[in-house]
Amino acid sequence: MASNGTSLAPLAALLRDGENVIAPHIVDSDEEPALGALAAAGPRAADAPEEYLLLVEAIREGYLLHYESPRVIQGADSDLSLLAGDYLYALGLERLAARGDLEAVGELADLISLAAKVHAEVEPGTADDMVRALWLAGIVAVAAGASPEHLEAKEELRAAAPGAGETLAAAAAGTAFETGLADPLARAAEAIGFALERLPDRG
Repeated sequence: MASNGTSLAPLAALLRDGENVIAPHIVDSDEEPALGALAAAGPRAADAPEEYLLLVEAIREGYLLHYESPRVIQGADSDLSLLAGDYLYALGLERLAARGDLEAVGELADLISLAAKVHAEVEPGTADDMVRALWLAGIVAVAAGASPEHLEAKEELRAAAPGAGETLAAAAAGTAFETGLADPLARAAEAIGFALERLPDRG
């Protein structure tokens, strides 16, 4: 397995040590923590990149427990999966708040709530694509700060404007190219199934 900096081993270890109902369902995963690595590569995470990687991946696992296939929690029934997802959301946000990074807390809280809104209100195929763009944009904002374009794109998403996902992806790409995050963004996009050709080329 990859080293802690490029694997989900720290998240699995944290959850195993929790002495809670999730612990018996923790498994090892070889999946790359690409979204966490994107956050960790940014200037806002420079003081604690491993912590940002861990906390972003905790929130990502919470999302996967609600909507897709989790990576390190296996065999939980639907009720436990939802409870575990909420626990992981809270874990990530609380530890970021303890670091004093309220900007990241707000960004990730928006990501969680907007993803829920999209999944509830948009047809599945379109919803999945919009949420992938939302994840990329949200994590770039955690890594490097939220641009005016990013904030406007989130408002478009809240209003269910057509093309909001494309606007989010464009904002993410713009900030990533300006802050040296183009390669981590591309790896994250590939890892979550967002077509790389849909990221605007600013190179």
